[in-house]
Amino acid sequence: MRSKLILFLTITLLLSAEMFAQKRPNILLIVSDDHAYQAISSYGSKLMETPSIDRIANEGVRFNKAYVTNSICGPSRAVILTSKYSHKNGFRDNINPRFDSTQNTFIKELAKTGYQTAWIGKWHLGSQPQGFSFWKILPGQGSYYNPDFLTMDGGRVRQEGYVTNIVQDEAEKWLNTRDTSKPFCLVIGHKNTHRTWMPDIQDLRRFDSQEFPLPVNFYDDYNGRAAAQVQDMSIEKTMLLDYDLKMYEDSSKMLDHGFFKRMTPAQRQAMLDYYRPVYDDFKNRKLKGQALTEWKYQRYMRDYLATSVSLDRNIGRALDYLDKNGLAENTLVIYISDQGFYLGEHGWFDKRFMYEESFRTPFLMRFPGKVQPGIVNDNAVMNLDLGPTILQAAGVKVPPDMQGESILPLVTGSHAKGREAVYYHYYENGEHAVSPHFGVSNGRYKLIRFYKRVESWELFDLQYDPKEEDNVINDRHYKRIRRKMEKELNRQIKKYEDTDAIQVLKAAGEW
Repeated sequence: MRSKLILFLTITLLLSAEMFAQKRPNILLIVSDDHAYQAISSYGSKLMETPSIDRIANEGVRFNKAYVTNSICGPSRAVILTSKYSHKNGFRDNINPRFDSTQNTFIKELAKTGYQTAWIGKWHLGSQPQGFSFWKILPGQGSYYNPDFLTMDGGRVRQEGYVTNIVQDEAEKWLNTRDTSKPFCLVIGHKNTHRTWMPDIQDLRRFDSQEFPLPVNFYDDYNGRAAAQVQDMSIEKTMLLDYDLKMYEDSSKMLDHGFFKRMTPAQRQAMLDYYRPVYDDFKNRKLKGQALTEWKYQRYMRDYLATSVSLDRNIGRALDYLDKNGLAENTLVIYISDQGFYLGEHGWFDKRFMYEESFRTPFLMRFPGKVQPGIVNDNAVMNLDLGPTILQAAGVKVPPDMQGESILPLVTGSHAKGREAVYYHYYENGEHAVSPHFGVSNGRYKLIRFYKRVESWELFDLQYDPKEEDNVINDRHYKRIRRKMEKELNRQIKKYEDTDAIQVLKAAGEW
């Protein structure tokens, strides 16, 4: 009798533990690369339709004012993991791209409480992941076709196909073999839409019939903005006809490039069949000046948006998997890009600047039973907030040294108040000649301090100058606003203990 009672109690405890585990929400975090909010239809884009990303918005919340702390790939991922600014987590730029994986992350906090955790796809942090139950990552930037993957056993494997499809395949493979008695946190890291924008073969011709309107400030003259004047990220001067746009003089030069060498014969032929006629037409046009620049813009947009199609399609696959396996109602889904991107605004591609197109990032969240569907939230939130948000959703205490704040109170009816200002610091002083800078925005005004390459201040009134073309830092009518924003900048620097910024200001006698 006693043994039967012990057996009954043991089974009851095991079943209770499994039921408790399943009540805790699963977490699916999807992180893309360089995906501009301007290319997402739920954000009002007219460039293309993104039905899968829109589905997250329709079934959850779209954050209209989501920002990053440092608009560059590796550092942004480090911020997401640690919920600490770059000067705190040690990953400031991609020149010294190695993340200290021994430090604490939201993943490690989840693992302590029984979550199964995995990162699959683009990692781009220069070190092996730690704290994960499973990982399978692209080395460095990864490849669009037939990508290599680094594995937990120290191996390196090459898989045939298109990277976005393979990453989703691997994510589903892990989900199919996980321990279903435990809740999971899966991070899917997509390479799309990173340079050099190589579409899936099925999407190559998707936008050929479209002519995209030039952004209104495509021919920005950068008057009054010294850092913008010296940058090297323009479509006119920086975007390469061969490397970026696949316009090679002859087929052999195209196929000798590493991007194409790794392809199968069938893949290479598909690329030749598409890009050679485009090149022949381009050569016959003999374009120069603005006509050449505008042609490059159209080619850029067609390839960039085609990589976005594959990204959206595979996000749809992830959502469908949750539906088919009865997981949707108990899974928090978050979609975010590592930063925004320029789609011709200011004449640019790439990111880095604190101007809106790269400072602001798409951020959408679905949490059935907790977040009402179809919400649009205008509070200022940051990639810094992902860790605390996920931990609160999982019922896990947020470590006190995490600098972000959970955004759940902003969307669960608690009348919480969002940030009054957001702080930014970009460090890299190399590629694309973008001067390091830090700054603060309160939604109406934005103050930026550039240093090293260029020593200057910029102030923008976003209400009257949303395209950030009129630097009013020396306008006497904004003297009071400048003082107010300088005080806010100093407050943010102290709040986040940014000693790097303090040193810059002290050296200039401005602290």
